Amino acid sequence: MSHHHKKDLSCFFEPQAIAIIGSFREGFFGGHVIIKSLMGAGYKGRIYPVNPAYRKARGLKVYASIKDVPEHVDFAMILINARSVAKVVEECAEKGVRAIVVVSDGFAERDREGARLQDELVKIARARGVRIIGPNTAGVVNTSNGFNPCPYEAGYYKLREGPVAICAQTGMINPQAFPYPVLGFGVSKICDFGNKCDLNECDMLEYLENDPHTHVISMYLESIHDGQSFLKISKRVTPQKPFLVVKSGATKEGAMATFSHTGAMAIDDKVFQAVCNQAGILRLDNFEELFKMPKIFASQSLPSGNQVGIMSFTGGIAALAIDEAARHRLRLAEFTLETAGMLEDIFPGLGRMPVDMGPMMAALKDAFDQYPRILEIVLGDPNIHALFSVLWASPKREILGRYIEAYELVKERFDKPVATWIYGPDPQLIAELRSQIEEMGFPVFEEPETCIKAIGLAVKYARIREKR
Repeated sequence: MSHHHKKDLSCFFEPQAIAIIGSFREGFFGGHVIIKSLMGAGYKGRIYPVNPAYRKARGLKVYASIKDVPEHVDFAMILINARSVAKVVEECAEKGVRAIVVVSDGFAERDREGARLQDELVKIARARGVRIIGPNTAGVVNTSNGFNPCPYEAGYYKLREGPVAICAQTGMINPQAFPYPVLGFGVSKICDFGNKCDLNECDMLEYLENDPHTHVISMYLESIHDGQSFLKISKRVTPQKPFLVVKSGATKEGAMATFSHTGAMAIDDKVFQAVCNQAGILRLDNFEELFKMPKIFASQSLPSGNQVGIMSFTGGIAALAIDEAARHRLRLAEFTLETAGMLEDIFPGLGRMPVDMGPMMAALKDAFDQYPRILEIVLGDPNIHALFSVLWASPKREILGRYIEAYELVKERFDKPVATWIYGPDPQLIAELRSQIEEMGFPVFEEPETCIKAIGLAVKYARIREKR
């Protein structure tokens, strides 16, 4: 098996023809759902269902065996009893299939017999030059070609294209487990490694390193297959693309749970932290951040320094943000005399950082009409490298229009990241404003602390990039 072939994972993400081997009865899981998902996502390749018990599945002809499929197949998805998987992998290899996703569970994560079955799979794959993702996986997604073979019913099938790749050792990142349509940015690739019997995080990282659709990589890991290799590849990747990692198994108890979930041995947490520091990996604290934190990189410029500006309608949130900023080694920016003067002319007291527009809103009837101009002045200050913007979603809709105007005004003009938090009495209005602002490419986060943390990560990454 050639070295090049081992590295090339394009069969997993750009297959021309795929076989689905499993049950096709209607339900929330199985081959039937995969076909529905592929069709709904707009996949243009050929789909061959395989199962001797069926004639038709969702209007497609079903074949009794992979051997009966008349054309070349480059990708197969297997959803059958664990005991039968090895034999089917053999048949796929004979057919010339190069990439196989084994959805079936009951392998190393289950018991010793399962581990034996998994070893058998690996032996066959190595001998035949076949690559396997899984077993015990929900599979992959590629948004650029509508390749979404999700085996679980998600209720939606099309995912928005975008720059972020999300990988994990769990199906919790696949479409059935996460509401991608409300994410606020698009994704490029999704990959659940499952038990990582063959393909692992290093292989995937190398693939994404050269993937033109991926500009940010976000990964959840329970274990690392080969620490040296991971370090070497990460060092190559991080100067080009931010690489964000959440890792479980920090405690002894967590490490035990990891083993029973995917049969993986956890790496010592201190060792892992050292790897992150050496390689320029951005370490995240929790699972939700896997989806949220890439937002700051998805459509924003990198900050040129660590001075953060704050615009708010409330002093309390500003105070909290300043504490949080210090934790992330950010400094509160100070206005130039010129900027301060321009803001003081609009309203006395406005020319101080943090900018609190509360008093002005209370005093002036047309205060919100000034908002676009204020945002423009603040972002234009050379001392400000990034902005934390707090918006009050007033029940008066015309005020929301002013925000939109303001963000439109500054959108293409300043190379500075803006992280926004929205609060107010009406969740519906908050959601509307959020989606309009995110459509423009400005990330909105659920909590003020997350905004500051995201800016902190962007500053940290900008430094990593400079160093390398």
